Amino acid sequence: MKITIVGEGAWGKALGQVQRKAGHDVAFWSRSNPVLPAQSDAFILAVPAQAMQAVVSQLKDGLKHSVLISTAKGLEQKSGMTMWEIIQHTVTDAEVYALSGPSFAADVISGKPTAVTLAGPSLKKAAYWANELSIPTFRIYPNADIAGVEIGGATKNVLAIACGISDGQDLGESARAGLITRGFAELSRYARGFRAKPQTLVGLSGLGDLLLTCSSLKSRNYSFGLAIGQGHTPSEALAASTGVVEGAFTAGIIAKIAARHKIDMPIVTAVAAVVDGGSKPGDEIKKLLGRPVRPEHE
Repeated sequence: MKITIVGEGAWGKALGQVQRKAGHDVAFWSRSNPVLPAQSDAFILAVPAQAMQAVVSQLKDGLKHSVLISTAKGLEQKSGMTMWEIIQHTVTDAEVYALSGPSFAADVISGKPTAVTLAGPSLKKAAYWANELSIPTFRIYPNADIAGVEIGGATKNVLAIACGISDGQDLGESARAGLITRGFAELSRYARGFRAKPQTLVGLSGLGDLLLTCSSLKSRNYSFGLAIGQGHTPSEALAASTGVVEGAFTAGIIAKIAARHKIDMPIVTAVAAVVDGGSKPGDEIKKLLGRPVRPEHE
């Protein structure tokens, strides 16, 4: 097959390497290589969430009636739209998929075993592309719950910032475990509000990605939070990052959407207050610890 990778950052290069190993003919589109192939069997959109609208708008004529696979993990900051919504509203008659899960580009490039999920318009179609795009060290599990896969990928980045702040404040491993667990409860509540399937949330794109992102310095979101917890301002921490920190742009919009729909998300709200509202980490931690004691499962 002819597979075009849109975006030539670390993740785009990693996915390109995987597809070459899968036996496909791979081309790249990027700012430095701005020529879109005339035909491709599938386009893998490996661009940041905040750039998705601009990129697909620029390329929409060449993407019509195509298979488009988004790998971005975030919501558009301005509109609150998911990547699926952006692509569907911009490109005519595209067949849109979402690829997500616990994966670092460096691990994929090194050939270390990685498992992710691919959500599509039907399980049958997702299974077809999962089989075509997989290799032994990059296993793709098909799914038909696009909403769950995208919400899991976007929300876990915000929770990773919370865990980084906690570690930066030296609150301990027990606190981090509590944040991951209660954060997953928030993620689940939010996703249920948009009809995501519970089994998706406990899978690779939900719990799996959350566990990876909340505990590794390879995670830009965790490292961003760690720097804030150690006393840096969000702008300083963002400037020091080696790549895009998706959670920094997603925290505020998820908090707003949750408030609008009366979905209780205190950890996400606290992160948004620190990142966007100028609140101090210590003040938000006190608010979280001072919340009324309630049943764990409601």
